[in-house]
Amino acid sequence: MADSIYSKVDEYGFQRGEDFDYRVYGIFMSEYIRTLTRRAQRWNVVFKDNKFKRSGILKRFIRKGIPADLRTICWMTVSGAERLKNESQLNYQLLKLKYSHQVIEVIQIDLPRTFPDNIYFANNEGYSDMLYNILSVFAHQNSEVGYCQGLNYIAGLLLLATKHEMVTFWLLKTLVEEILPKYYIRTMTGLLTDFDVLNEIVQKYEPQIHRHIQNIGMPWAMGTTKWFICIYADVLPTETVLRVWDCLFYEGSKILLRVALALIRIHKEAILQTSDLSELMSVFKNMKNHPRVIDCHGFIRDIFNLSSKLSSNRIEKLRLKHQK
Repeated sequence: MADSIYSKVDEYGFQRGEDFDYRVYGIFMSEYIRTLTRRAQRWNVVFKDNKFKRSGILKRFIRKGIPADLRTICWMTVSGAERLKNESQLNYQLLKLKYSHQVIEVIQIDLPRTFPDNIYFANNEGYSDMLYNILSVFAHQNSEVGYCQGLNYIAGLLLLATKHEMVTFWLLKTLVEEILPKYYIRTMTGLLTDFDVLNEIVQKYEPQIHRHIQNIGMPWAMGTTKWFICIYADVLPTETVLRVWDCLFYEGSKILLRVALALIRIHKEAILQTSDLSELMSVFKNMKNHPRVIDCHGFIRDIFNLSSKLSSNRIEKLRLKHQK
């Protein structure tokens, strides 16, 4: 759109596609910029010392969005990554020198595939080298996971958000080893369990959608694997993903299933209008273009309004029920 005031590259370096709706984005941003300004002022008053102790106030503030300049320190604190780093005997710099050729070969294959539409990775500005180090060190210090496709997208977006190699490593380590279910081990038991949990959740809260998807014959793995494996990176708009991650680092992995249910409910009409597998898959692949998803501030409200009954306790009980 030639007359758009917005660049073809977003603030995180991603090139906007031909299907990018500048009009919808403009409507959203006109209000969101004012929201960001108000929220930043409130954060600077309430958390002026940058001490983020768990509390009802902090939880509420995080759901309304962490200011970009505080995101790194807040993520590191509330996730436990800072504590993990301080207590660990792991020598990151030393591990950078201890590479297995087998692991490195797989990582090197995936590096060019990681956000090829992002100028920071495409223009050889050092981000690819940092991502290589992060993934290699993680793979060598965690033999149970090693390297799994999907980690490149998570680490890549963490790196774009924090712009810091070591911070990205500790956040990635905390996510995989402390926060997320066992999505990345070879058996992927956590992922298979969450497919079953999502199936039961949709069947209970949206039986019409559930019947429709069952009748068409789409396995949940086909439509949602990337949602969980990439924790919505490279699936939803960047700012929306980061707002989801704000909640993920504080509230834990329940947020992933709550996002899934919200996305499905927002797209209910489009899902029910499909008549075959290819149409249904197209709906799932293009959920990032919905105005309610682009409006990350409103989408976070949708997540908690449309999935209010999915508490951590409820989700954990479902995971135990379906545990592989």
